[in-house]
Amino acid sequence: MATNDKNPDKETPPARKAAPGKAAAKSAPPKESRDKILADARAKQADPLAAIQPKRIALYVGGPVAIVWLIAFLFTGWISKAIAGVLTIAFAVVLWYVWRRLQRTRKVVDIVRGADSAEARKDAIAKLETDFKKDDASAIMAKAQLQMQDDPREALRTLETVKLDKVMPQEADEVRVQRAMVHLMFGETENARELVDRVDIERHKDAKSRATVAAIIAEAWARSGQAKKAVELLDKLTIDKELEDIRPQLLRARAFAYAWANQTKLMKQTLKELQALNPQFLSGFITKKKHPMGVAPRGVHPILEKEAFDMLSRAPGTQRRMEYRRG
Repeated sequence: MATNDKNPDKETPPARKAAPGKAAAKSAPPKESRDKILADARAKQADPLAAIQPKRIALYVGGPVAIVWLIAFLFTGWISKAIAGVLTIAFAVVLWYVWRRLQRTRKVVDIVRGADSAEARKDAIAKLETDFKKDDASAIMAKAQLQMQDDPREALRTLETVKLDKVMPQEADEVRVQRAMVHLMFGETENARELVDRVDIERHKDAKSRATVAAIIAEAWARSGQAKKAVELLDKLTIDKELEDIRPQLLRARAFAYAWANQTKLMKQTLKELQALNPQFLSGFITKKKHPMGVAPRGVHPILEKEAFDMLSRAPGTQRRMEYRRG
């Protein structure tokens, strides 16, 4: 996948000071907001083995095996028993493979979860590189997640090493979504759109995973001319207790979708919800035009940026940190 060679981090000229009365919020810049979201996501990663329910597995696997053997004993001779034995072994192999993958995923999660500083992230990346094969998709995605906080462009290059046709479809979707997220950070909306259009959301049965994927897809659609589709996708999701951990991501996607769909009232309501969670989240809509540490402007609706900027400027605790500029 070719990426945009334009450097979204290109230094902007020093801003001129504004006339009295015109102020730019000097609260948390977008990078700090992004870092907080990434750090929170790492801390809240669930143990993949914790969701396993032995009774359910026994029902799903043991049931079919019991039926196979019941049918086998209805026939005389050894052939039916041999077929049942082969099928039983096949079930056991599948279970072993799934269990092994879950254990490997848990090991990856444990490594990433503790990386709460630059030095810790460096050590975690080294461990991922030594403990897992170079083509292990889960390890590559974890490495990219760690790189994301310090160097998103390097994280993108890491994700691009995954051969999408060699991994499971669901893993390929997860890689596409992560790559799309990085492109959105840099304002490369067309690159993000091309990636999410290849994602099949129906493959993601877990509610939280499905909602996370939907949030990135919706943001990419909204910022590349398909706001109506984005709104329709997000309207299918209810942010309940199960999705509380990813509420900021879903609200961010909704803000973009409502802005580009010209649903200003809903956009403002969504921004207020984000502000109630943490005013820093509003900085993700402020571009380099208003703040030297702002995000790339492509795909950010002017009304959305203005409303987020005004709300952040009025937020308690930010007034004393205002930076006055001449306009």
